[in-house]
Amino acid sequence: MKIGELSKRTSVSIRMLRYYEEVGLLKPERGVNGYRDYALDEVRTVERIKLLGSAGMTLATIQQFLPCVRGEVPVFEPCDELRNVLREQMDIADQKMVKLAQSRAILESFLSEVEHR
Repeated sequence: MKIGELSKRTSVSIRMLRYYEEVGLLKPERGVNGYRDYALDEVRTVERIKLLGSAGMTLATIQQFLPCVRGEVPVFEPCDELRNVLREQMDIADQKMVKLAQSRAILESFLSEVEHR
């Protein structure tokens, strides 16, 4: 399938799909005319990239993850490297949650001051 079709099927912009290719996440074939030709598996790959991205992972981390994904659903091979990456990502998420809670507490105190004036 052409890049426009992949974009429609995955709701990912053509520009972003080209970037995924540039960083090695997608590997389309090239026709004799030079056009990208994506296999149906690339739809699943893009969906997995989106899923991992929604978990807060960077594309560099996703690159580590994708080789451990197998089958029709996002099932991960149980390798030690993968476990370590998951733990690191959970630590990052925990740190973000603490910072957001601190920000919210500050905003709440500002609001309280404003409302009591």
